[in-house]
Amino acid sequence: MKYLIVLGDGMADEPIEEWHGKTPLEQAYTPALDALAQRAEIGTVRTVPDGVPVGSDTANLSLLGYPPERYYTGRAPLEALGLGVRMDKNDIMLRANLITIQENNSAFFRRVLLDHSADEITTDEAAILMDVIRREFQNSTFSFYIGTSYRHLLCWHGGERIQLAQPHDHLGEPIGAYLPEQPDLRELMSKSYAVLHQHPINQARQARGLHKANCLWFWGAGTPVQLPSFREQTGKNGVMISATDLLRGIAAGIGLRYVPVAGADGTWHTNFMGKALAAVQALREGADFAFIHIEAPDEMGHRGDAQRKMQAISSIDQQVIGTVVRELQAAGEAFRLLVLPDHATPVRCRTHTHTPVPYLLYDSTQPILCPHQRYHEKSAQNGSYFSTGSELLAHFLQI
Repeated sequence: MKYLIVLGDGMADEPIEEWHGKTPLEQAYTPALDALAQRAEIGTVRTVPDGVPVGSDTANLSLLGYPPERYYTGRAPLEALGLGVRMDKNDIMLRANLITIQENNSAFFRRVLLDHSADEITTDEAAILMDVIRREFQNSTFSFYIGTSYRHLLCWHGGERIQLAQPHDHLGEPIGAYLPEQPDLRELMSKSYAVLHQHPINQARQARGLHKANCLWFWGAGTPVQLPSFREQTGKNGVMISATDLLRGIAAGIGLRYVPVAGADGTWHTNFMGKALAAVQALREGADFAFIHIEAPDEMGHRGDAQRKMQAISSIDQQVIGTVVRELQAAGEAFRLLVLPDHATPVRCRTHTHTPVPYLLYDSTQPILCPHQRYHEKSAQNGSYFSTGSELLAHFLQI
């Protein structure tokens, strides 16, 4: 039996009035999911417990069988694993987003946060800007590491664990109330604006009608993390396919082999089909388990763009789910397929919520006959319920 998870990050949502109360998942064109739903188990799962911040870090740990209340030390240390960054025991790792803040004559703390991703700046452009940051600010206390797109890291040697605001939670708000209380970090953020906002990369982006990546934003602070291996936990060997440093880091931490895919960039334009084919190839070559993570729905949720979120879900259906089902059936493989989001990212609020999310579980050897069933948030309410991601994983893997 082969086991495959297709995870549409932030795919779950709320009813949208303009679509007569349908969610993006309901509104999307999903022939592959519709066909599977009529022969699948559908229900809901609570991926993140109360008292734990809801995010892709905590939710994906949960769904891979690692309760975040036990294993989570912060987001940035997981991403550090993905970049191969070694942390000492006294280090604090922080996410360093390249963001867009308002440019005007007001004081720095009064400026409005416009975009947590600087219009999903390309990795090549971001690397040039982060090299500038390194030259200006790297020293014995602060080390910077270049990641993917807008997602980068700051290692604070001998630092302190502090609470920091997530930028995607405060779009459209003045930044003053959410700046770090620690003076050195506040100063780094304000000085980063001074060196970035007039950089030629940003001038060129502005000329193309794109947001400038004109400031750093620190969040996701954490201490070094240790995780038991996925094979020890489940008896399965597997692969991870994702464009994000976070999922690559989780894979490194739990011993899943990371499979790079050309053109997979974590955006709305990612190589959807390439991810599907890479997973199928890995399963054919001996992997028991494959995890395909797709960032696009979450990014569109944060942008408040229901239309593109719906289109991203349609692409997942036709280019990922349709492809893996067709290829595995053609190869004569018996397989179990789990489709779900890690959390909801409603376009209304443009951030993550604790709402239980819908899942679909299809077993090629034991199809269930539900001829009128579809997969979406409303229909899932009538199905099974799992109180943790670990419980759903055990059910899925039959362990």
